Amino acid sequence: VVDVALALILYRLGLSLDLKQLREDRAIILISLFESALTFATVYIALGFIGQSGLPAAVIATIAISSSPSVLIHVAHEMGASGPVTSRAMTLVGLNNLIAFIAFAAVLPALYDSTNASMFIIAGAPLYRLVGSAALGMAFGLALHFAARRMKAAGQYHLALVIGAVMMTVGAAMVLKLSALFAPLVLGMVVRSLEREQLVADLEFGPSFELFFIVLFVYAGANLHVAEIVHYWPAALAFVAARSAAKWIGVTGTSFALGAGLKQASSTGLLMLPMAGLAIGLVNTTVELFPTSGAIVSSVVLAAVAILETVGPPIASRALRWSGDQLDVNGDTPENAAPLHSSDRPDAQQPPPPDLPVAENRTVPIDDADSQPGTTPIERT
Repeated sequence: VVDVALALILYRLGLSLDLKQLREDRAIILISLFESALTFATVYIALGFIGQSGLPAAVIATIAISSSPSVLIHVAHEMGASGPVTSRAMTLVGLNNLIAFIAFAAVLPALYDSTNASMFIIAGAPLYRLVGSAALGMAFGLALHFAARRMKAAGQYHLALVIGAVMMTVGAAMVLKLSALFAPLVLGMVVRSLEREQLVADLEFGPSFELFFIVLFVYAGANLHVAEIVHYWPAALAFVAARSAAKWIGVTGTSFALGAGLKQASSTGLLMLPMAGLAIGLVNTTVELFPTSGAIVSSVVLAAVAILETVGPPIASRALRWSGDQLDVNGDTPENAAPLHSSDRPDAQQPPPPDLPVAENRTVPIDDADSQPGTTPIERT
């Protein structure tokens, strides 16, 4: 259930990465690369100051690059947010997770080497997971795209197609020993990049999709062990502080330097702070492949996830209100949005068209009925 929940959330995130738009908006790639490098370096150095260094610190720093798609998707949907900041933040989160997985794959050879694995495993296993997962996601993305086109007139089956494609991708990844995280992300990217008519790329999952967020957060809480948190709390706090500062300063500074408004740039940076989905999946992978290093990584990262997922939603909510994007929750509008014109208000009385006569209300007395032959009581009033 957790694998399917993660896969659906990452598929949804992959839909925000349109390769055609990324080629046109290269500034967002520069923002993501700079912020990711800054996050890795800052977290790794901060962990070194408190005595956590070496390979576990490097793995933790690669996981720190990722951001939470679940919080952003959930809060934006709940608030009805739409606009340039929401769209750019979604794209940046997708790029962050893409870079985090590639960085994690780059660290894997050192982890395999620490277990005295053969050179074939050290060089081949990470490459197999990265390239194989990308190929699997592309294959199922193409299959989903063409199936949706063939069933264009039967829109009631599109949701079943999407869920089936995601679950088959996860199942195939498990059988082939590939990443059940990276393949669904690539699946979403392929579907978004191929579609010209919006068939399944903008499909709404409905209220049942909220269940997957709940499953994911409950699973993260169930993997938190109080004894380990108490033992590693300095590392967890250093992780949260260093990552938050690097994410916010990196995105805000780079976006502002490239021409974005300070308020919009700062709001986008705040939306990068939550961390959950991919981080939990990468922790699980580390624990499964390398139990010794995985114990440290799991303790630090999951403790940080607990903190960031607690403060993340209110921070994201406030950032969306500051961003200036259009909101649609209980009639709210952005704080800096222009007030509605009186004629635009739904409760405003609209004046009659000027070229039409205005009817005059007039009551005909009952005793004048004889003076208006052929009328009924209703017509006389």
